[in-house]
Amino acid sequence: MIKLGLLLLVLPLFVLMGVYFWELNDVRACQLDGGHWDYIESACRDTPQPFVSWLERSPLLVNGSMLLSVVGLVMCTVGLYVKRAK
Repeated sequence: MIKLGLLLLVLPLFVLMGVYFWELNDVRACQLDGGHWDYIESACRDTPQPFVSWLERSPLLVNGSMLLSVVGLVMCTVGLYVKRAK
């Protein structure tokens, strides 16, 4: 239970950070070329675009990964608390 809990605790955070930095790379490339990033369409535009939070654009990804991490934390805690059967 501890191994699965650790996997659920850590893996969703790495996936979340990977997707975030993937998009950040596109945003920075657009800005360095002199454009403005359209967060809703995920495209580089010539005119300024409003900022839309990542939580508003993909709430299932953000909230789901946080929920899986909490489940992993609970599983680790339970696994450390319960004595092993011999």
